[in-house]
Amino acid sequence: MLLEFSKMHGLGNDFMVIDLVTQRLDLSPERVRQWANPHTGVGFDQLLLVEPPGRPDVDFRYRIFNADGSEVAQCGNGARCFARFVRDRKLTRKRLLKVETASGVISLKVLPDQRVMVDMGPPRFEPSQIPIQVDARSATYRLSLPEETVEIWSLSMGNPHAVLRVDDIEHAPVHRLGPLIELHPLFPERVNAGFMQVVDRRNLKLRVFERGVGETMACGTGACAAMVSARLAGLVDARVSVHLPGGRLDIEFDAEGDHVFMTGPVTRVYDAVMRIDEALNSRPNRNKRTTR
Repeated sequence: MLLEFSKMHGLGNDFMVIDLVTQRLDLSPERVRQWANPHTGVGFDQLLLVEPPGRPDVDFRYRIFNADGSEVAQCGNGARCFARFVRDRKLTRKRLLKVETASGVISLKVLPDQRVMVDMGPPRFEPSQIPIQVDARSATYRLSLPEETVEIWSLSMGNPHAVLRVDDIEHAPVHRLGPLIELHPLFPERVNAGFMQVVDRRNLKLRVFERGVGETMACGTGACAAMVSARLAGLVDARVSVHLPGGRLDIEFDAEGDHVFMTGPVTRVYDAVMRIDEALNSRPNRNKRTTR
């Protein structure tokens, strides 16, 4: 069996994207892990699946799998790639799409400059919605770690986030504290750990240690979570540029409103075909390859 797919990235956060509207696939966590490994497969941070809609008021269903094989509910950078993918593959001609995810319906808009704006919906703060195991909702939370205690903001943008403010993003303890925060017992579903530096009222710097992946070049939901946290703390304006290792995302959130809007670029790296009735470690056929 031959399986067509595309390799894409949003600011270096890279994805394998598969059309399951016109193709079929028997997917397992083992297969995801082997494909995610660049030595045995394609190599990616997340696998994105485009599926037929499960309800009449949406255009597609959007599913996301981390490199460790776990399925997650949302990925902002992936959502932008999703929008470009379905248009590039001629699965739709629409520029404004409604897409079903495990955390609800999101709206995607392909702009004339080919950037994509994503309506990420409202942030969620109730402990049961994040989820975080605490007795009551609080503006911030204190996490006891093996050698120190840190103060975080925590919220859900369709997936759980913990945001830690740092003075210098270049020297932030991402690889030391990231795994400890990700696996902290207060977070029963693990958590994405964001390290945020406030540059001024219109600019943030951010590094994210993603659950099930590690540090990535960019994290769309992480950028939204950081901006919302800083906005509600009165540190930034309603429109902010979030600067990640892979590039810039523009985030809008009015504390008087409820929805978060994220705008950023998308790159399609190549299209390829994989034979999946052979060993799981088969590599893509580079003969069918298009760079963009």
